[in-house]
Amino acid sequence: MISWIQTTFQNHFRTIFAVLLALIVISFVFTIGASPGIGRAERRSIARPFFGVNLGSTEDSQRLGADASLSAYLQIGYSGLSSEQLQRYALNRHAQIALAKQLNLPKPTTSEITDYIKTLRPFAGENGQFDPAAYARFRDTIKANANFSEAAVSRVLADDCRIEQVQKLFAGPGYVLASDVQQQLLRTETRWTLATATVDYASYQPSISPSETELGQYFASNSFRYQIAPKFSGGYVEIPLMPYLEQVTVTDDDAKAFFDRNPMRFAAKPQEGKPAVAPEFDAVKEQVLMALRVERARQRALKEAADLTVVLYENQVTPVSVGKLLESRKLTVKPIAPFTEEQGPAEFGGSPEVSQQAFKLNTERCFSDAIPAPMGAVILIWQETIPARDPLLAEVRDRVAADYAENEKRKRFVDVGRQIKQAIQAQLKTGASFEAAAASAATSAGVKIEAKTIPAFTLRQRPQNLDYSVYGTLENLNKGDVSDMVINADKGLLVHAVDKQTPTLATDNPEYVAVKEQLGRMTGGLTASGTIEDLIDAELKKSEPSHL
Repeated sequence: MISWIQTTFQNHFRTIFAVLLALIVISFVFTIGASPGIGRAERRSIARPFFGVNLGSTEDSQRLGADASLSAYLQIGYSGLSSEQLQRYALNRHAQIALAKQLNLPKPTTSEITDYIKTLRPFAGENGQFDPAAYARFRDTIKANANFSEAAVSRVLADDCRIEQVQKLFAGPGYVLASDVQQQLLRTETRWTLATATVDYASYQPSISPSETELGQYFASNSFRYQIAPKFSGGYVEIPLMPYLEQVTVTDDDAKAFFDRNPMRFAAKPQEGKPAVAPEFDAVKEQVLMALRVERARQRALKEAADLTVVLYENQVTPVSVGKLLESRKLTVKPIAPFTEEQGPAEFGGSPEVSQQAFKLNTERCFSDAIPAPMGAVILIWQETIPARDPLLAEVRDRVAADYAENEKRKRFVDVGRQIKQAIQAQLKTGASFEAAAASAATSAGVKIEAKTIPAFTLRQRPQNLDYSVYGTLENLNKGDVSDMVINADKGLLVHAVDKQTPTLATDNPEYVAVKEQLGRMTGGLTASGTIEDLIDAELKKSEPSHL
């Protein structure tokens, strides 16, 4: 994904980056500045000194925002920060530049900046290494971009390089406890050889016959699951399209344009295993002509329905008076079976659009907007909303019985998992292979089990497509152990540690040294980040307006 974004920005940098930068910097100015609004803002802006700049100044804010936006692009390869994130990044960045000056850290040399550029993501090739061509393209786009100059880019790069020095200084040596290194080393470098047994949940078919008492108790404990939602009660007025069908005229050119917009709509049903093929226009011309006529007739019906809603509105109809007005126009309200918002009306195929319109209606607005329908257009007429209620068990008994059976099956499946684990362990102790032990356990439990062996791996170099549930079992698993069954959706999983080879924990082990350095950088980075954030907050507090 990153490489795709990177390529896109490299190919279209002139337009995309300039637009993104403009939008982000504009929002940055309005957010970070202390001015109360647009229009004569400079006169009323509040001075907010911050490490040598005035955050209340539009000019200073624009400069901070532009530098931060360019820096962010150079760091991550795209301008993906929100205005709030950019604001904090700009403050953080400027604070570190100011600290570098206070600490008299030397400015980076040309060689140091060159080495720094080679570490930046936008200039990396597909192999992750520095790509001179990518950097050359970037420089070319800068030359053609009126928003930036090469001097500005060089200044931002030099500042970012200097900021890296500040972060290293504040990070310190990155102290790490030996126990933390050992724990991380054991977690990532332990070499596992595993075997897994996947139990098919669907194959487990226990006999579950609850008594009426058990169903009643389950229903009482879970009554909230069976509450019947509010229902729309009313009817609808239909404006059919058929009267308009004969009035509609369609030319061959109209039909061809209509066909070209979606030719697959008129494709024949494909044979099994073969893709659908778009037909030639002439072969389906009559079908297209009729489809376009129906579409245009429906549009006319929809317009007539919309005009009718205007009449209803102008006459301020109520649930009581709406019927008389419709009768005067020789229209009738057809009944519709009550329906919930989730299920929708069966008469209209459970249409979400109809359902959405229906549940906007009430005594103050008893008719809907015009809604497209298969045979024309309709307007819903509201009579009442039937409130939600708790049903009797007899009304939902089938659902309750099915839920009870599934819940009981899940509980029993857990017990079956314990039995399978014990059976596999017992077979392994006799010298049986894991596959044979799993097959024997499957027969005893009456389920299907798929057993397989996973070649040796470490968590640092994980195998592809390995069930993620496996990793959760490893923390307390020793060589020869079988894990408890982990249930995930439609299966249960047991993991057997065929072999477990732990790394050497000696301090002179190269892997120990590498992990220690990695953790040191991490803890040092957190220390530096926390310290700098505290300095930023303290500096902002100095100029915080008294009324805030």
